[in-house]
Amino acid sequence: MRTHHLRVHPSADRLPREEQLAWRLAEIATDGAEVLPEVADMVVNRVIDNASVAVASLVRAPVAAARAQAVAHPFAPGATVFGLAAEQRVSPEWAAWANGVAVRELDYHDTFLAADYSHPGDNIPPVVAVAQHLAARRGLSGADVVRAITTGYEVQVDLVRAISLHKHKIDHVAHLGPSAAAALGTLLGLPTDQVFHAIGQALHTTTATRQSRKGEISTWKAYAPAFAGKVAVEAVDRAMRGQTSPTPIYEGEDGVVAWMLDGPDAAYDVVLPEPGEAKRAILDTYTKEHSAEYQSQALIDLARRLHRERPEVADPERVASVVLHTSHHTHVVIGSGANDPQKYDPTASRETLDHSIPYILAVALQDGGWHHVRSYAPERAARPDTVALWRTITTAEDPGWTRRYHSTDPAEKAFGGRLEITLTDGTRVVEEIAVADAHPLGARPFGREQYVTKFRMLADGVLDPAEVERFLDVAQRLPELSAEELGGLTVTAPTELLGSVTTPEGIF
Repeated sequence: MRTHHLRVHPSADRLPREEQLAWRLAEIATDGAEVLPEVADMVVNRVIDNASVAVASLVRAPVAAARAQAVAHPFAPGATVFGLAAEQRVSPEWAAWANGVAVRELDYHDTFLAADYSHPGDNIPPVVAVAQHLAARRGLSGADVVRAITTGYEVQVDLVRAISLHKHKIDHVAHLGPSAAAALGTLLGLPTDQVFHAIGQALHTTTATRQSRKGEISTWKAYAPAFAGKVAVEAVDRAMRGQTSPTPIYEGEDGVVAWMLDGPDAAYDVVLPEPGEAKRAILDTYTKEHSAEYQSQALIDLARRLHRERPEVADPERVASVVLHTSHHTHVVIGSGANDPQKYDPTASRETLDHSIPYILAVALQDGGWHHVRSYAPERAARPDTVALWRTITTAEDPGWTRRYHSTDPAEKAFGGRLEITLTDGTRVVEEIAVADAHPLGARPFGREQYVTKFRMLADGVLDPAEVERFLDVAQRLPELSAEELGGLTVTAPTELLGSVTTPEGIF
C-alpha cells in the first residue's frame, strides 16, 4: 500500500494532475491488477445480496416510482431493470437509477464504517447496467464485471477510511460518485485521463448535505446513492467524449476539501494500493442479517439473546431505564444524541425508525428478532407497551467504544456497545456485544450459504421458484459469464405483482 497526502493547494501551485487524489484513484481503476479468488467469490456474494434486498422492495413506492421513470426511457441494447422481463431494456443510466433505488430502499445490504459511512454495494447497479448495455459492442464478460466491482469497493473503502464527510454534514454518497466512476473506468478499460475527469465530475455533482438522513427521514434516502450511480454513468460518458472536470477537484483552493470538509489548512493521508497490487477492500466490508442501520446489527443480536434469557427486560412495567453505552457515531446518528424527537415518534416513517436505535432495541427485546416488514409496521410501532419501553431507552457515548469503532485493527474494530438495564426493583442487567453475529468475526459469519439463504428468504412469495434458481445459477457463475449471459443478472417478477402497485404520473 502507499499513502497519498492530500491537502489544499492554491491555484498558483499549478498542482500537476498526476499528484492529485482524483488521478491516484483513476490509476487504481486502470492498473490491471489481477483479482484474487477470494475477492471474486465475495463479489458474487454481494451481487446475490443486492438482488435479495431489491426483490424484497419491488412493490414499495420509491422503487415503483424509480422503475416507472426508467421504463419511460427505453433503449437498445440497454440494460435490465429489477422486476421486469430481461428483454425489456432501458437506457443504462436509468437502469442504474431504478436498480440503485431497489437495492437501497430497505437499507439491508452491505456496509463499511470508518472515518465515514458507506454501503459499497451501491457500486454494483451502475456497473451491471453499463456492462449489459455495452456487452456486445465491447465484448464484456462476467470477469470484467468482477474487476470493475472490485475497483468500486477499493476506491470507496479507501476514501471512507481516510476522509470524514459526516463531520461536515456532507452525505456519504460524495465518496460513491468517484468510486462508481472509477469502477466504470475499469469495466470499459478507459485511459487514466478519462477516468480522472469522470471522477472529478462525479464528485463535483454528488456533494450534498446530510439532511437526507436527519430528523424525519424521507424516501430520498434510497434515491441518494442511486443518483450518485446515475451521475457516475453520465460523467463517464462525458469524459469518454473528451469533456473535462473541475481541477483539482479535491485540492483546489475553491475545491471540496477547502470549502466542504476540513478547510484550507486540512490534511488527510489516504492509503491506496500500489500500482498492480491486488485490491482487497471488499473483504473488509460486511453485510446485514437484519434490515436496519448497520450500527444496530449487533444490538439486535444482543436483544434477541436477552429476549430468551431475561424476558423481564422487555416488560415496560418492570424496566426503569435502558442506557446503551456506545460509539460517538451510533450515539449521534441513530441514538438519542441526535436530538431528533422523530426517533421516539410512533408515527415516524420507516426510514426514520430504521435510524432509531431506541426503537430498534425496544422491538427486538420484545420480539426476540427483527423482520424487514413486520418490525416497521405502523401498528407495531404504535403498540402501547412498545412505546412505553421505547421511551425508557437512551444512548450515551463511551470513549472506549468510539476508539474501537475507529480502530484500524480488524480484531479490535467494533460497532456494538454495552447495554445497562435498570429494573424497577433495582436489579441491573449489564450485557455487551462487539460485532454482529453475521460479521466475519461474529458468532455466525456470513458465507455463500448465508447469502443464498437470504436471497431465498426474501424472494419467497415474490418470485417464482424457477426464477429463484435461474438467478442463483447465473449469479454464482458471474466470473465465467459471457457477454450474452450478462443480461441474466436480473430478476423477473410476476406481472400481477408489479401491477399491484401504481405510481402517480410524472413528467416522463
